[in-house]
Amino acid sequence: VQLQASGGGLVQAGGSLRLSCAASGLTVSRHHMGWFRQAPGNARDFVAAISWSGGRTYYADSVKGRFTISRDNAKNMVYLQMNILKAEDTAVYYCAGSRAVLSSIGSPGAYGYWGQGTQVTVSS
Repeated sequence: VQLQASGGGLVQAGGSLRLSCAASGLTVSRHHMGWFRQAPGNARDFVAAISWSGGRTYYADSVKGRFTISRDNAKNMVYLQMNILKAEDTAVYYCAGSRAVLSSIGSPGAYGYWGQGTQVTVSS
């Protein structure tokens, strides 16, 4: 299984980025898919998730209204559209896949598959 995250970069506060996660060896429509982020010295934090059916999305309070998670089953891809970026969004962002119960997908421990991460840096 490979989850290849891309799309990170340096952006000014208030700007936007779209992260992409290309899955191979894993079918995104059969997994809950999530995005997490980790800043230096911090734990890996939940950002957003989408249920395997695509019918439900979940967001951390800190990103609600600014970030949107979506999925393209035909391309086996997951996306994270990030708008109105803030300096505190700076982190390495990871894509992850889970077969755990839906109620647990806010926890990193629920995910068995992880990508390598992509750096997002927001300058203030």
